[in-house]
Amino acid sequence: MKPRNCFVLSLLILSVIPAYPVKSEEAGQWIELVGDKGPKGIAAIGENVTSCGDVQLIPNSQKLTALPGEGVLAALSKSPFGEGNNLLSKQKFGDCKVQLEFLIGNGSNSGVKLQGRYEIQLYDSHDKEKPTAKECGGIYPHWLFREDGKGLNYIDEGVPPRENAAKPAGEWQTLEIVFQAPRFDSAGKKIKNAEFISVILNGQTIHQNVEVDSPTGNASTPLPEVAKAELMLQLDHGAVAFRNVRVMPMDL
Repeated sequence: MKPRNCFVLSLLILSVIPAYPVKSEEAGQWIELVGDKGPKGIAAIGENVTSCGDVQLIPNSQKLTALPGEGVLAALSKSPFGEGNNLLSKQKFGDCKVQLEFLIGNGSNSGVKLQGRYEIQLYDSHDKEKPTAKECGGIYPHWLFREDGKGLNYIDEGVPPRENAAKPAGEWQTLEIVFQAPRFDSAGKKIKNAEFISVILNGQTIHQNVEVDSPTGNASTPLPEVAKAELMLQLDHGAVAFRNVRVMPMDL
């Protein structure tokens, strides 16, 4: 075969190799988002977010009260919906492991969104015998706004947790997620869905090897899927607090 043909063949072979993420120099290293001294890897702190040392439930209330110190970011009560009341990481992540602690208020609702798109629901649902995907630990379902503007229509059931591992409101809980980002070819076409490799709530595995074929939540105007994006912690749906939040980039 002539050298020119060899060169052309090589280009053809390279053109069909999937464009998987290049190995990250940070792979295997923890990146602290919220630590003992407060936020480090958070892009901005909204005016409705409180920095403190701990939180407690207010008796007979859906609100939390802040205790002095550092290391905790909290929404002490329900805030207006909007991105300014949520927390976004400064850094964008693809494949990663996430570890954090959270405390939920009475009747409260929150979530951890990988890449700001794929949500593990946080909810005050300790007493639910058979939790749905809208309860704590669920992979959130897809929904559309109702035509009358009053509420949501859910168009699927999401993925419920295997079991209810949630603690009562007012107790600190642990969450660990191993997430594989979607894959794209050299033309930008998705060739592999995002996947929750594992989700562990309070020491119990509640999801394992669950693919998500599109961003969860609003199905009418979803964000486009990407190889890397920010981690989002939801604080605009009710009283919730986060601490010891860290992310380890991985090459899965």
